Amino acid sequence: MRSFTHLATVGNNTTTSVGLARFAVGWVDVGSPVRAEIIVMPVTSGDDFAHEVTLGGTFPVAEETWRFADLDMVSADEWKVTVRRVDEHEVPDPPTGRLWKPARLLPYGQVEESQLQALEAALGVRLPTSYRGWLGRTNGAQPETEHHIPGLPFTLLPERPLFGVHPECPPIDLVHGQRVHRDPWLSPDWLVIANPSGGLLVISAGRPGDEAVYFVHELDLVGPAGPTASGGRERSLTAVAGSIWELIGRLTPTEYADLPPAELMPPGTFTDPRN
Repeated sequence: MRSFTHLATVGNNTTTSVGLARFAVGWVDVGSPVRAEIIVMPVTSGDDFAHEVTLGGTFPVAEETWRFADLDMVSADEWKVTVRRVDEHEVPDPPTGRLWKPARLLPYGQVEESQLQALEAALGVRLPTSYRGWLGRTNGAQPETEHHIPGLPFTLLPERPLFGVHPECPPIDLVHGQRVHRDPWLSPDWLVIANPSGGLLVISAGRPGDEAVYFVHELDLVGPAGPTASGGRERSLTAVAGSIWELIGRLTPTEYADLPPAELMPPGTFTDPRN
């Protein structure tokens, strides 16, 4: 029996069939060398075989030989592995996929339970569960260099970190951040957790069970201030991660070589950066 294709792509949390077997990927590691755990599930056997393979390396599938040919990553938790059947005398193509560069964030420390309770009392809200847990472990975090999420118009900077409990340093303190960054533009149903270049990162304080992180563009932080004008702004919020942990997984150091080339526009031309 021979597989019906010579090439297959396997995404995270999925399986792919090639007839002879199904493939899954347990994990990927972008260290040196790049590695992945490729799981082979033959259709003629109830046994699964897990192979730890370096990028470009091979592994057996019944009587065939397959290669870990490429890896393309959207984030630390979203990726696709390409595997290819190795034919006789085949010269492997060089990999072309993008490897994810994990965020380099420096946590400020830890926050005790008593401090978290005092923080919630000062804010007047109960923090979302995942954010509360993350804050307790890190007390916010400072990026070592500029960080972004590809395709989104904001950049975390070393001087604009993820806020924590720092009453002695107001620019990075959560309570102070609400007075400065939230109260002029948003209702108390939201909490600003960072003031990156390009806008604000916020979480919900008024919707139980909502763990997502949202972004409001700086172009929406204009016009009348105060709670009565916040409704339109809040309708423009864009979810950028399902939780604070997913946000950390999507952040990556900014490399300007990866950014689109700049374009010269005729005088007077306006391009909305939200597009």
